[in-house]
Amino acid sequence: MKKLRIAIIGQGRSGRDIHGNYFLTPENDIIEVVAVVDAIADRRERAKKDFGCDVYEDYRELFNRKDIDLIVNASFSQQHYCIAKDCLEHGYNVLNEKPFAKTYYESMDLIKTAEKNGVLITAFHQSLYGPTIFAIKDVLASGKLGNIKQINMSWSGFSRRWDWQTLQNHCAGGVYNTAPHPIGIALDLIDWDPAAKVAYSHLDTALTSGDANDMAKIIITAPGKPIIDIEVNSADAFPNRNIKILGDRGSLICGTTGDVTIKYIVDEELEPRPVTAEPLRQPETGYPMYCGEKLPIHEEVISTEGDLLVSHTRYYYERLYDTMVNGAPLYVTAEKAAKVIEIIEAVHAQNPLPLRY
Repeated sequence: MKKLRIAIIGQGRSGRDIHGNYFLTPENDIIEVVAVVDAIADRRERAKKDFGCDVYEDYRELFNRKDIDLIVNASFSQQHYCIAKDCLEHGYNVLNEKPFAKTYYESMDLIKTAEKNGVLITAFHQSLYGPTIFAIKDVLASGKLGNIKQINMSWSGFSRRWDWQTLQNHCAGGVYNTAPHPIGIALDLIDWDPAAKVAYSHLDTALTSGDANDMAKIIITAPGKPIIDIEVNSADAFPNRNIKILGDRGSLICGTTGDVTIKYIVDEELEPRPVTAEPLRQPETGYPMYCGEKLPIHEEVISTEGDLLVSHTRYYYERLYDTMVNGAPLYVTAEKAAKVIEIIEAVHAQNPLPLRY
């Protein structure tokens, strides 16, 4: 089997602990890491030992090579755009870590640069390939929940950060760092409606040591589509499960891994209830009666399996491999990644925070 020859720029939490960890698993038989770039010497030495690859201090040293099928750009967030554009202009296919870019303009510029040079640009939205997301889509397709009215996403917890991911000048904060996951999933569930827009948003800082947001509320709407309610909050000591979907016949709840639980009713099992404006009365006594009933609720639990990091990453790369080797359609297109950035940019435009660093 042909293997994709990959170079990784960056050996931080993403480049090493997500992409790199998958490439080192026994399940990986499609990727060969041939080069790693990192400015830190001990990271280069570890990569050389782990992958048996060439290592470089500067990503531009990769431009001397013609044997690289794909460059994984896991640099600092504020470098995603400039490094990706440089690589594209030198004729390399590029996979950008999230965020895809800082602005919608940068996103579209990457798309145009890739088209001009006849290469591929995409983004690492691996959350779209989670086993729970596949189960959610199956439930929605079944119609058991009826017409979907609302999608709730909560990527929250109770924790502090003080690293570069708390600095606005590093294109960081909870919305750029974490929100691409729930925003991407939610947009995927409404078929990437181009009319989706930010109806309301609020950003704030709570526990962070930096000046970027660690609290966010985002409401997204599109004509004829369910309302999307997203929270990314680092000051939530009682976080809810990640995903809840409300339909007019039932609801769904799940995390990013594990079981998907649904509760729903079936119209044919319901007693007819024609509307009445008359006061309700107890049949026996004539006393006032509360309007309520015990619905015949069905409950199903759908089990899913897969590690949050490895299974999502493996499936993502298998699909990307199918595109690059077999010509299959690319699912995580750059245009979809650009839509996520369009939403994120609008949120920040509505809530400018003071720059302190």
